This record gives sequence, C-alpha cells and structure tokens, in this order.
Amino acid sequence: MIVDSYRFLPRSFRPFYEGRGPFPGDESPVWTPFEKRLAESRIALLTSAGIYMKASQSTFDLDREQENPEWGDPTWRSIPADAAPDAIAVAHLHIDDEDVLADPEIALPARGLADLAAQRIIGGSVANHVAVMGYQDRGLDEWRRKTAPEIVAHLREQGAGGLILAPA
Repeated sequence: MIVDSYRFLPRSFRPFYEGRGPFPGDESPVWTPFEKRLAESRIALLTSAGIYMKASQSTFDLDREQENPEWGDPTWRSIPADAAPDAIAVAHLHIDDEDVLADPEIALPARGLADLAAQRIIGGSVANHVAVMGYQDRGLDEWRRKTAPEIVAHLREQGAGGLILAPA
C-alpha cells in the first residue's frame, strides 16, 4: 500500500516538501513583534475547521469545493466566544466533522482561552472569534485582497492584541 502524505498537507506547504521553495512573494517568514505583555492583551482565535453558527449563518460552500477540489471557500464567520457546543456546525471536506462536533474545543478552544483569562495569563478574550475553511486556493488571491483585510478589521474592532490559529 502506498501512502501519499502530501495529500494531507495544505497546498501552501507542498512546495517546501517537494523542494520547489516558497510561492513567489512568500519568501520571508511572517513575523510581527508582540509589543504588549500577554497578561494585558486581548486574544482572538481563528479556526480553519469551517465552523459556523447553524441557526444564524450560512454554511461554507462545500458544493463548489466538491466540483472543484482545488478551490476552498474564502469567506469567514464570526463565532461568539460563548457559543454553546450544540449551536455550532461544521462544513469542511477535509476533516472529520464528528470529532469537532463531539468537542468543538479541539478546533476552537474558547473555553481554554477563557481559563487563561481567568488565571490572568492573558488579559482577556475577544467577544467574537473567527472561523474559516482551511484548504484554500493555492494563490490565495481573494484571501489577500478581501478576506484577510476583513478579518483584521473585525479583530481590530474588538481590540485583539494577538491571534491564535487553531488549525483543523
């Protein structure tokens, strides 16, 4: 049996593992100095598990992704930090939804973040975290042009001083 481990890597990682180097424009690492003390900072979570609020938000576009497996829905959802586990749904073709639905904390550790705030390790949590669908289009054009600026604006409005990526 042949195991194709590349199949499970995000497309943006493959060039590194295949020896082709980074995509043009992505040669240097992304780094921003953390200027405040963590204990004084409000922290946000960003999950790539395709989580959405089933009663009030539309699902991520799985139909289009099934038709074109090289495409991923570039939209995002605002997820309340106090969202009840049974209020959350998952739309992602590349993860086991049942695991996330059994314990949403594995994809969006909001309770864990709240515990850190209660222990005064962090200054607090934002009121609304961010959910996207991982496994995006290779070029990330719409992400760079539209999605990322919208997410940044959403986080700045809430006074986020840091962001933790909770990948699916």
